[in-house]
Amino acid sequence: MRSLLFIPGDSPKKLDKGMDSGADALILDLEDSISAENKDIARKTALEFLKANRGAAKRPRLLVRINGFETGFTDADLDVIVQGAPDAVMFPKAEGGAAVVHLDAKLTAREAMHGLKEGSIGIVAIATETAKALFLAGTYAGASKRLQGLTWGAEDLSAELGADANRDTQGNFLDPYRLARCLCLAGASAAQVQPIDTVYVDFRNNAGLRRECEEARRDGFTGKMAIHPAQVAIMNEVFTPSAEAIARAKAIVAAFAAQPGAGVVGFEGRMLDRPHLAKAKQLLARIAAPR
Repeated sequence: MRSLLFIPGDSPKKLDKGMDSGADALILDLEDSISAENKDIARKTALEFLKANRGAAKRPRLLVRINGFETGFTDADLDVIVQGAPDAVMFPKAEGGAAVVHLDAKLTAREAMHGLKEGSIGIVAIATETAKALFLAGTYAGASKRLQGLTWGAEDLSAELGADANRDTQGNFLDPYRLARCLCLAGASAAQVQPIDTVYVDFRNNAGLRRECEEARRDGFTGKMAIHPAQVAIMNEVFTPSAEAIARAKAIVAAFAAQPGAGVVGFEGRMLDRPHLAKAKQLLARIAAPR
């Protein structure tokens, strides 16, 4: 998933428009963009949307961001939206692998109630929204086969830390949030799931968005969350490997295949070792995987 677009779960008009946004995934939001008074409406609207679009031949992946455990709304969310068989739920304020195990059990019970195959609904966890969560970012490995990705957030974390801001005057993240970003990336790598970069809130600043996408790709993230449809095209472009990169990866794999058992091969005037082969294979696996 190169681009994951947030859409308020209580807006049928915005949800319908999201289907034509070009995003690889839509995140039907039941959390931050929905007031407590509108939670029931959002659940019902999201369920209707899932039922109407789940079987479409060509569609983005459909995720639902539920409310975190601390809100008391999680069970009510799952009671409704599991009926619509979303591709995954986005788990906010996740605090490590144990929390994912807990959510897995809740999903398993409801899948059985609605005749769904066990494990059919995945989990994408937001791994950095509380101070406690930062210390647990390395505990996701092996927690659940449902876990598909880790992402991170700065807004809730900055509120918990009591910070005045999470970015400097040039729009760059400050140190506490750079740490959260790194922990998310390392946690996803350790768990062997997709690392997904956080939102870029200045949605009219295309140059800033492109720069942040390119920095994320450089460091190892393979997708990013969007808050506006106008951001999707840039995300898809940046996180799609170029033809040159694909050709180079194939050539590296071929070079190692031509010398079975070699730990190091010569390539374009450089000596490449096994980590270069692993990186090339990862890129090729990404382009082969369905979005």
